[in-house]
Amino acid sequence: MIFSHVIFDFGGVITSSPFEAFNRLEAERGLPRDFVRTVNSTNPDDNAWAKFERAEIDVEGFDALFAAEAAAMGHALEGAAVISCLAGDVRPYMVNALDRLKAEGFGIGCITNNVKAGRGAAMARSEDKALQVESIMARFDHVIESSKAGVRKPDPRIYQMMCEALSVSPETCIYLDDLGINCKPAATLGMHAIKVTSGEQALADLESAVGLSLR
Repeated sequence: MIFSHVIFDFGGVITSSPFEAFNRLEAERGLPRDFVRTVNSTNPDDNAWAKFERAEIDVEGFDALFAAEAAAMGHALEGAAVISCLAGDVRPYMVNALDRLKAEGFGIGCITNNVKAGRGAAMARSEDKALQVESIMARFDHVIESSKAGVRKPDPRIYQMMCEALSVSPETCIYLDDLGINCKPAATLGMHAIKVTSGEQALADLESAVGLSLR
């Protein structure tokens, strides 16, 4: 298959995974490992996290609603602490891959589930990080943020929106995401989905798919 476009998730692909920061928070608070992920995956279409990513509640609303959900599971954790973990570290070699893809004539897009917290699309905690992310986002031909679009992955509509914006068919696209649940709808539509478990693995699998060295 000849691909013309590569569509990226942001957190966990272009940047390190927020799950790593969640685990550090859990260890600091004496919470079960992956507790944050457990809360966020319970009632996944209508919980605090889902509502926040669709911009149906604000920071204060998320703080309170997440705390209530955590309490219902027997532990104390405020939503504000979770928000503080969201901005990962940029993986420079993935940014370089974006530039290499563009130089080779590929179209590139970004679909990110994010929230209206911090600065910019990656929810940065500092002005410097926000500017760094802004320069990365400028490389994409099109960006869809869940908090602006009002729809979030894994809703198939968000992938269709990207294809429409890029004027491409799903079969010509590669899609990278660190969550299998988000890869499945992309694959169902016909995209070549790559589940990202590490930056190096993502780069190797992407190179294999496009038949190019991106380093």
